[in-house]
Amino acid sequence: MLGYIFKRVLYMIPTLFGMSLISFLIIQLPPGDYLTSMIATMSDSGQTVDPAQIERLKEIYGFDDPFYVQYLKWIWGIVSRGDFGYSFEWSQPVSGLIWARMGSTLVISLLSLLFVWIVALPIGVYSAVRRHSVGDHVFTFLGFIGLAVPNFILALTLMYIAYKFLGQSVGGLVSPAYAEAPWSFAKVGDFLAHLWIPIIIIGASGTAAMIRILRANLTDELHKPYVVTARAKGLPEYKVILKYPVRIALNPFVSAIGWVLPHLVSGVTITAIVLNLPTAGPLLFRALISQDMYLAGSFVLLLSALTLVGMLLSDLLLALLDPRIRFN
Repeated sequence: MLGYIFKRVLYMIPTLFGMSLISFLIIQLPPGDYLTSMIATMSDSGQTVDPAQIERLKEIYGFDDPFYVQYLKWIWGIVSRGDFGYSFEWSQPVSGLIWARMGSTLVISLLSLLFVWIVALPIGVYSAVRRHSVGDHVFTFLGFIGLAVPNFILALTLMYIAYKFLGQSVGGLVSPAYAEAPWSFAKVGDFLAHLWIPIIIIGASGTAAMIRILRANLTDELHKPYVVTARAKGLPEYKVILKYPVRIALNPFVSAIGWVLPHLVSGVTITAIVLNLPTAGPLLFRALISQDMYLAGSFVLLLSALTLVGMLLSDLLLALLDPRIRFN
């Protein structure tokens, strides 16, 4: 297994460099740059734009350099010093902005993933075993609602319920009283009290999809000959279901890690904006709008790295879960 992991990590390095090149190219595809957006904003507000100052800023930020020069400077700074560049809009290093957001982003993403698994697994197994029962129809109906209702509508609904009936402040991950306070047991408790809303909203659609996938896969497995043979030998029903059919039907849960991790980080941007969450999605969206290329490119690079790490984890877990898979 160690040899397999080492080989996969070696393959990830050139893949990550290729992704960084593509992401940096995509960020620069729209016409203009950050200075173009800044000049347009200043002109719209009636401010005068000094051409000499513009040329000086272009020279400082390196906008006149060819694409490959800008890319090489950026990637060399990441590799040699861990420097992701400079954010033009925020006037500070990109690394500080990224790490300030990635902590809360990863906490919410991982807890949402656990929520999806904890809720979808028992419901999916129950729906497959008790197919066409009343409970199956109820869970199917709820699953369709989870897939159909947009996340921002669910966010607004839960925010209203939390404020109206629970007396809880809505928006953000802590109450206004703790926004600038140092971390303490009281602030951690307040933080945990606010987590349930984003976790339910972010995990709702994924939970509904996973229930449907697990139900369909497990239904197919329950009618295969090895299950019939195990049942005929007199094995307890829970062993007949849990020992092999559920393990094989769980493959989509594990294989989904590769795309779920980056999706949870960037794919819930609208929800994060509605809930005013200090996560990576809104900052990436703002960087793309303002053409803050180093900030946007660094986020895209981190999402690419999360995808590669998620694929590696899913492959390892699949090999441990499914006895038919062997490491090569």
